[in-house]
Amino acid sequence: MQLQVVICRRVRAGGSHSGALRHSADMRGSTAGLADTLASGSRAHAALLACADALFASLVVAPAVVTYWKSTWTLMDLYVLPEEPVGSAAACAAFGLCCDLLFSVFQTQLSKRLRPERGRLTYYVVSRLCTGVAGVACVGAWRGVWNLLNECTGSSARTLISTTAAAALSLAALRALRNICAAPFAIAVDSPQDYFDVPTMFRTNSRETMLYILDCIFSVTVVGSLVVFVWRGSWALLDIFLFPDDKSKSCWTSLIAGYVVVIVTFALQAPVRWSAARLHGAPRLLLADVYHLVSFVATVNVWRGVWGLLDIYFFPETPKLSNWCSHIVSLTLLILLNCSNSVIVRGVYIDAEEPAGECVVFPCHYLRLFFHKERTKKRHRRALQAAAAAAAGRKPEDASLPLQMPEEKV
Repeated sequence: MQLQVVICRRVRAGGSHSGALRHSADMRGSTAGLADTLASGSRAHAALLACADALFASLVVAPAVVTYWKSTWTLMDLYVLPEEPVGSAAACAAFGLCCDLLFSVFQTQLSKRLRPERGRLTYYVVSRLCTGVAGVACVGAWRGVWNLLNECTGSSARTLISTTAAAALSLAALRALRNICAAPFAIAVDSPQDYFDVPTMFRTNSRETMLYILDCIFSVTVVGSLVVFVWRGSWALLDIFLFPDDKSKSCWTSLIAGYVVVIVTFALQAPVRWSAARLHGAPRLLLADVYHLVSFVATVNVWRGVWGLLDIYFFPETPKLSNWCSHIVSLTLLILLNCSNSVIVRGVYIDAEEPAGECVVFPCHYLRLFFHKERTKKRHRRALQAAAAAAAGRKPEDASLPLQMPEEKV
């Protein structure tokens, strides 16, 4: 009994920091404290892992996320009132926004009821089903708002520029401009600690029921719609000005230009972070917003390029088969990679809310979190062995001997 108490104390002491780290890492958009904590070891090793994370996010996660969104969006075009554009858009918007609102309002209840401790298999299956529903809801909300804008405001260049600029300035005024970013600059790891967390604009406590519901409504409808306005306007402007008569050339140009800007943006992260750490107030906020706008230019070009090339080259003569295959394969791949939540646009993150230069660090810590978790497991095993050796009266150098009690029973 005494041995169990000693071991549990050692494990708790070693695991609390790791748990807090995973919690802050998995919330897309929040990077407070991550960069320094994950950079244990040599600088060369940390830089190598950072490059590997950037490559993984850009070449694996981003194409899979875009493929999921493109296939889900097109399937809605094919199945949801295809002969009635306005009705189809309204139905998708209503379904998507309502589901997003429900997931936001009931996030605390979902987090309490769906936990691995209550059954790992049940948790895994139900949580991934929730991701599937939330993913379809997000795509539906975006498609609905996007197409309603097309029907109501038209697609002239002047209108697009004015609506896009107005939406971007509104987000900047709300300090929510960073929410226009997506993969490859954001990866949401499927961690049980905050799997269902949806940060709201005003961070209202869920115990204040009415204020909390109003906060959720504002976050989902107002901030979410403004983000769609920015994406829709930027995408449509590229359609107008970037080789409008040659779709293949336009998409290839978007893809290449997007990845060039992705490389530049990741390369600039260290100097921008250094600069942000030395600025305060409005100058720091302005630097963060400009940096996020540059990353958005890269993001929207990569998305448009991958999206258009899938339309052109992936079995265009059989759209239903093509998009069903894309939908299933991309979602399955992301689930197996443990980052299926990357397909969901949820929550509101505040510009420059992290301390110092952390506000410009993108949440792309997939491989670094994996290696950190493995190092933490090794430290836990050593703590268990040391505690067992101390309780048994062995010498410290004999602590590496195997324990009689399996770790799983601790």
